[in-house]
Amino acid sequence: MIQATIRRSHDKGILSFEMTGHANFAEHGQDLVCAGVTAVVFGAVNAVIVLAGFEPLLDIGEDGGYFYFEFPESLDPEARQKAQLLIEGMIVSLETIERDYKDNLRVTTNII
Repeated sequence: MIQATIRRSHDKGILSFEMTGHANFAEHGQDLVCAGVTAVVFGAVNAVIVLAGFEPLLDIGEDGGYFYFEFPESLDPEARQKAQLLIEGMIVSLETIERDYKDNLRVTTNII
């Protein structure tokens, strides 16, 4: 199962998100859940880089079972606002996938 964990603060919105695990919906190379989650996450992160104009802190696992995104501490408020909206859109898409594939994807939010 892919576990998506979103970290939020009370006042700054999304701080980071982490993806761990594998969907195990189908064999490697044919796993539609994995492909969907990957497309949503990479699309959102690429949109943040291009449209919000900054490089987030990223850690991408070598075997494909790990992805970490974090907003930098010092970030222009306008860039943060754009990126927050893009990542919120990513979360909505992940939750939509989760609705149909509960055994393969779990999205949780931690407020700190």
